[in-house]
Parts: sequence; structure tokens; C-alpha cells
Amino acid sequence: MITDRYGLQLSTSSDAAAAKYRCGIDLMLSAWPGAAVCFEEAITADPSFALAHMARGRVHQMYAEPVAAREKAALAKSLSTSTSTREQSHINVLALSIDGQSGNATTAAEQHLETWPRDALVLSMLLGAFGLYAFSGRADHDAARVAVCERHARHYGPDWWFLTYLGWSHTEAGNAGAGRALTERALSIRPQNANAAHALSHALFEQGELPACETYLTAFMPSYDRAGILNGHLSWHQALAALEKDDVAEALRLYEERIKPAVSYATPLNAFTDAASLLWRAGLSSNAALPNTTLESCWAETSAYAARMFPNPGLAFADVHFALTAAGRHQAPVVTERLDKLRAMEAAAKLTAGTVVVDLTRGLQAFAASDYAGAIVALAAAQSDTVRIGGSHAQRELIEDTLIVAYLRSGQPEKARVLIDQRLHRRPSARDQAWRSQTTAA
Repeated sequence: MITDRYGLQLSTSSDAAAAKYRCGIDLMLSAWPGAAVCFEEAITADPSFALAHMARGRVHQMYAEPVAAREKAALAKSLSTSTSTREQSHINVLALSIDGQSGNATTAAEQHLETWPRDALVLSMLLGAFGLYAFSGRADHDAARVAVCERHARHYGPDWWFLTYLGWSHTEAGNAGAGRALTERALSIRPQNANAAHALSHALFEQGELPACETYLTAFMPSYDRAGILNGHLSWHQALAALEKDDVAEALRLYEERIKPAVSYATPLNAFTDAASLLWRAGLSSNAALPNTTLESCWAETSAYAARMFPNPGLAFADVHFALTAAGRHQAPVVTERLDKLRAMEAAAKLTAGTVVVDLTRGLQAFAASDYAGAIVALAAAQSDTVRIGGSHAQRELIEDTLIVAYLRSGQPEKARVLIDQRLHRRPSARDQAWRSQTTAA
């Protein structure tokens, strides 16, 4: 019987097709370049190999190519009638996700894993900063990732991919020490693992060790091809380390060379949100206040990309970054139009994350207009629910950064100090210390 790396049957009679499929899955799970090519070669070796078509469809989905993704999913379904029950269920989970049925895909994935817990690609659909749990609108999605990983841990043992996501999940759930140890173990098994490099970057961020993160990524990045799906996002982590030192020039150099959508090989969602959040963070820096002429051209490029790739609301994480972009460019009419659409969706109960996106959009618009009192009201109200937009803690911390700066600029240093001290209690941070010094001076 021909199997995948996890011992699950593959319905193909071609050893060459199976080998290419196994290679493609490993490249996908490690966020390493080449997965799409491997799946295409698997299909060439066996055109009736349903799982290879489905995996190729998943790559199309990741890169926001919905037409091609749906075509591959439909073809995989048509070819799956002669495959095993496991493969049919696997294809169904991924096809539901591609079709935009996230809730049904989540339920189907959880049920699938009860019978086939070692189906790593299905488990991976639930995990990550942009996974089904993260974008479910749930406030407990961090805990949900830990729970599902721990539930199935006994089936994986010292598997490099599983250790990567077990570590990531613990880090995001507030246990960065355990998360870091698991992630470092995963990297020791498979160093060419950009997902683990990403997870380690987050663990180091949560532990307040951005200099160590910068050192690690400086050594790692030369081995990671620019075409890697996480190259731009790992560069974003390097830019965060630069901003920690108040080095806006270095952060913007990284933006121009590896992060902005025009040069990034990331998925559209990553490319857009990394660009928007980095520009906003640069604007919060002590030596670059919004608006800033140095940032104007960058904002214009990101705004054009947002309008092209995310013209309609519905994905909370993208919606918040759309608000950042429009507010950063001081496009009040664009923000107002977006708010009208969001409120219509809210009235129709179509906002997965609830009202938090509306509140955050209002708060960011007010901040950009120097209405710091209005920003404080909206952002403080949304603070506890910001987790529902998905993404990682490091990405969402931008909202708290904005609230702190709003307190400082509105002459309320004591309220800024409360938030800063809470953060410093969790981890050391040069940037927070700098902000705290402003509250003392005030």
C-alpha cells in the first residue's frame, strides 16, 4: 500500500506521484518554496490522483486564486469516488474551506480528525494565525488551538511539523516558554522550516527578546528563498525589531525591499496586513508622527493594493487593516463608506467577529484625525474583543499601541502608564520603556 508520510493510504498506483505528493505536503507544512511544483508533477505522473489535485487547490486558495482553487476542488471531488473514505473526507474538508463555508469546514475537520488524527493537512487547516479557528470570530481561538493539538499529540510524537504548531499554539495562548522550547525542538529536527522560524519569532517577541529574534532571523533569512511564502512576514518581524530600537529608517528599508505588496511573494492577506500594520507602527514611533511625508507614498501603494484585493468587507482581520490604510491616508470618505457597509453587515448578523470591527474602524479613523478622545472611547471599548479579529497577538498588539499613544497625546499619561506597566509585567520592551518615560516626564 502506498502511503503518505503519516502512514495514511494514498489512492495512486504511481510511486513517482506519491513521492512528489509527500514532498509537496512537507514543503507546504514547512512554508518552504516548491509545493505547487511538486503537486503539478504528482498530477503529471498520475492525472487521476485526487489528493494531488486537492492539495494544488489548497495552494491556489492560500494565494487568493479562488477560481483556480474551486476548479481543482471540483476535479478532486469528481476523482474521489474511487478513493478511500479518508481521502473523500479529506477532500470534503478542504473543498468546504475553499467554498467559503468556514464553519462547516471547521466542524468537518474536527470530525475527520477523530477518525484520522494523523491527517496533518486537515489539522493544519484549523491552526495558524489565519486558520479556521483564528478567523472563526471566537474569543477563545488561542485556547482552541492548544486543545486540538494536545488532544491529538499522542498520535504525532516528535514530528517536526506537529511540534512547530504545538509550540506556536502554546506561545499564542500565553505560554511562550513552553512554546519556544517546542519550536526550537522542531527546528532542530528540520531547520528548513519557515513555519517554525515564524513560531520562534513570535515566542521571542512574547518574551521581550526582540534582539535575539533579530539575531536569529539575520542568520536564517539568507537560507530562505525570496519566493518563500513567509519571507515577507519574517522580514516584518525584523522590522518590528528595528522599531523596538526606534530605527524607523531600517524598518522602512525592509518595507521597501521585502515587505510591501509590490515586492512580496506572500499571500495577498499577509502582504497587505504586514504592509499596513508596519506603516501604522512607524507612524506611532517617537520620531515619525502621523501624518508623515516619508510615509505618504508607502500609504498610497498599500491603499491601492487594499482597494484592488479587499474591496468588500467580511474578513475581520483584513477589514481592520483596511481601516488602518484609509485612516493612515486620511481618507475619511473611504472610511465612512466602509463603516456603512460594515454596519449593514452587522444589522444582518453577517459579521463573524461581531461589532469589534466597527469599533476599531471608528477608533482608528478618530486617531488619524487627531481626535484622541474619540479614539480612546472606541479603542478602549473594543480592546477586550480585539482577539476576535484573528491573527496573532503580535499583530493585534498594534491596537493597544495606538490606545497608549492616544492617551499620551491627549494628556492622560496616567492611563497610558497603566497599560504600559501591564505589558512590562509580561515582558521587557525598550519601546514600552520609552513610552513609559514620557508618562513620567508628563
